[in-house]
Amino acid sequence: GGACELALVCDFRIGVTGMEMRMPPAELGLVYFAPGLKRIVARLGLAAAKRLLLTCERMDGETLLEIGFLDRLVAPDALAAESEALAARIAALSPLAVQGMKAILNDIAAGELDGAAALEMALESFRSDDAREGIRAFKEKRAPRFSGR
Repeated sequence: GGACELALVCDFRIGVTGMEMRMPPAELGLVYFAPGLKRIVARLGLAAAKRLLLTCERMDGETLLEIGFLDRLVAPDALAAESEALAARIAALSPLAVQGMKAILNDIAAGELDGAAALEMALESFRSDDAREGIRAFKEKRAPRFSGR
């Protein structure tokens, strides 16, 4: 249970072929805590959450990918390289844009979007050094060098 919740707070989850997972609280006579249930439903949807928790079904990597628990599935020996490549790809982007969109996406998913604040964040991004650098790099056909400002 704790490992499942830890995985679900991550933005991306990469699994390996041959893996299996199950959520056994019902098999143990336990009701899972509401914050964890809320997170599971928010990330996977109600049908997948019920399948995972009410059946205690053991799921392989392909099934976890299918229900949205995993974002991708790789061979065990490719996990480190895939994780590093994903981290490098995100690190090369504008931190302002990534952080801003992540916050807005999380608010949307939680049903707590403040439209005015989201609009202001978007407008601020257009005035940022990162936006100027991104547009300049695009025109010059080169990789941008973002400063986070």
